[in-house]
Amino acid sequence: MPDFLKNLTHHYREQVARHKNLPFLKATMAASAVVSMSDGEITFDERMRVDQVLETLEALKVFDPHEGVNLFNGFVEALKESPEAGHAEAVAAIMAGANDPEKAELMIRICLALSESDGEVSLVEQIEIVTLCSLLGLDARAFGLYRDEIRKALAME
Repeated sequence: MPDFLKNLTHHYREQVARHKNLPFLKATMAASAVVSMSDGEITFDERMRVDQVLETLEALKVFDPHEGVNLFNGFVEALKESPEAGHAEAVAAIMAGANDPEKAELMIRICLALSESDGEVSLVEQIEIVTLCSLLGLDARAFGLYRDEIRKALAME
């Protein structure tokens, strides 16, 4: 009987963790899709980084990685089909899931890691991350993103 209670308690805690972290999973996959799609294509390295995040981040380990990948793919498809509506859907998920500063900061760090996954940091990806920082009320400079440098780079192009 003690094993039954132990298993029941474990299952209950897992379900509570899933329920608590589902908005964060959706927000993270939405932000990842927005940043990945900002330059018009998703690289294999970016997809691999999404998998790594799902497999290593403690808050997301309670989910089957396929759940996260399916959410990511859904946001990507929405962005491809209708960029404006897809972006609005992604932003709604981001705002719902990053409701505290720690989660918001973690999501931005994930986006930064995603943008660096293929060895190049795309300017449009940086701009998208700065935009996400603004939406979430975070200072982009705290993440090494400097608005003045981005403006200068845009003026040079």
